[in-house]
Amino acid sequence: MIPACLGRAARLHCERASLALAVLVAGAGLNLSFAQEDVLRVCQDPNNLPFSNDAGQGFENKIAELLARELGWKLEYFSFPQRMGFIRNTLRFKLPGEQYRCDLVIGVPAGYDQVWTTRPYYHSTYVLIYPQGGKLEGVHTAKDLDAALARDQLAGLRIGIFDRSPASEWLVKHGLLEQAVPYRMLNADPDFYPGEVIEKDLAAAKLDAAIVWGPIAGFLSQRLEEPRLILVPLPSEPPVRLDYEIAMGVRYGEREWKATIERLLVEHESDIERILREYGVPLLDTHGRLKP
Repeated sequence: MIPACLGRAARLHCERASLALAVLVAGAGLNLSFAQEDVLRVCQDPNNLPFSNDAGQGFENKIAELLARELGWKLEYFSFPQRMGFIRNTLRFKLPGEQYRCDLVIGVPAGYDQVWTTRPYYHSTYVLIYPQGGKLEGVHTAKDLDAALARDQLAGLRIGIFDRSPASEWLVKHGLLEQAVPYRMLNADPDFYPGEVIEKDLAAAKLDAAIVWGPIAGFLSQRLEEPRLILVPLPSEPPVRLDYEIAMGVRYGEREWKATIERLLVEHESDIERILREYGVPLLDTHGRLKP
């Protein structure tokens, strides 16, 4: 999930009515009606790499596989495009007489109020990404855009951003809004995915740079052989917030289920970090500094 997109969704809460069956999972009592089938049902976007897809190629898919393996459960997905109404149509979707279609969202911003969030399991930030040898050659920090480049060079830049995202706020603060090439955050095309900005337009030199959520930039910098892409993680600066902690989401009221997921997050912290690093996710420490 991209944090900027989620913050503008409708503010609705959902609390499950009853917890029916007691089962024993990894030595801990877990009272969950859906656990009777021993199936981990994950809510996912079917076309949203590097996070998830129907082929199970995203890092959220790999983390879901890890959780299912540790629970000793079968893994199933309920897929729905991650647009407006994603939570309403996945985690909170339930027809009369039926169980919920899925029980866990693998990636949401910590504190996201449409779900009951777990402890954060990674911390990342927005990233400036540009092709090696391009107009931004030599830019290694956010301050370099102000200090190392002359304004006449900046005037001709084309920087791809998603509209209404922290990236647009950052460009406004740095006087670069005229250089922005906006893309729609909420695209109705089910085949669209956020990485298209980099994989198609930046790679084809239609853009000089892009500012996107760190996991997208890190993944595509590994995936594209040409051109070689340079990543510049951007720190938050008042009043623009660019870094976010990411958690998992369950339904309100499912206290034992939330506790079980949090236990797994603690016990397998190093395994999850290894998966994130394999996908090139820029990771920040508790002080907001980039991890080596």
